[in-house]
Amino acid sequence: MREALLGVAIFVCLAGASLTSLLIHGRFPPHHRQDDTSAIVRLAANLFVVMTSLVLGLMINSAKNTFEAIDHNLHAYATELILLDRSLRQYGPETQAARQPLIAYVQRVVDATSPSQQSPIVANRLSELLLNNVGDQLSVLTPPDDRHADMLRDARQQLQKVIELRWVLAEQSEGAIPGALIALLVAWLTLIFASFGFRAPCNATVVATFVVSAALVAAALYLIMDMDIPFSGPIQISPAPLERALAELKQ
Repeated sequence: MREALLGVAIFVCLAGASLTSLLIHGRFPPHHRQDDTSAIVRLAANLFVVMTSLVLGLMINSAKNTFEAIDHNLHAYATELILLDRSLRQYGPETQAARQPLIAYVQRVVDATSPSQQSPIVANRLSELLLNNVGDQLSVLTPPDDRHADMLRDARQQLQKVIELRWVLAEQSEGAIPGALIALLVAWLTLIFASFGFRAPCNATVVATFVVSAALVAAALYLIMDMDIPFSGPIQISPAPLERALAELKQ
């Protein structure tokens, strides 16, 4: 939701800057509308065009890396959940009390990552308590022999890995693109669009071009910001790995 509002705000800034410049440039004193003045304005705009292109490239690369890193960690997260459940099954029926909160935890995680839910994968206090309950159940087990002691140790290590990946995903889910960089980029784009209206003819074609261009640029920035936070919006990490893990746990 926040990214959508930012996209709308960016569109308003860009379209407003270009249309305002288009409407008021004719009221400037004659010496402000000379060719030399126009050349300087275009030169300054070209400088910001280059800088904007570089920053946009960095933002796209950052959002792409964040998306791929979270997708990789989500697959690893689902795999560790399956391996933990397998270890608990191999230990014996004594771990049934630990498997129940584990299954309930994965179910809540899957529900939280469904398209209808706009919440991060780990932003759920009850889910955290369920996962902690798995550790509590493991702590009360008393292995009857060395073989079961080894399996219990492996299960605890796998649970620790699940907890680590959970918090890694929690940290990554907030995005990596600084807000100040987005604000600076929007300021540059606003100046660029304002330069478009300087000495431009005031007709419907020009106005439509400004509006459509502002909409497309705002949409592109919105998608970049949305990709940087891949648990909400139209570009989301697929919950398929977690759904497969849940199916494995319920077998």
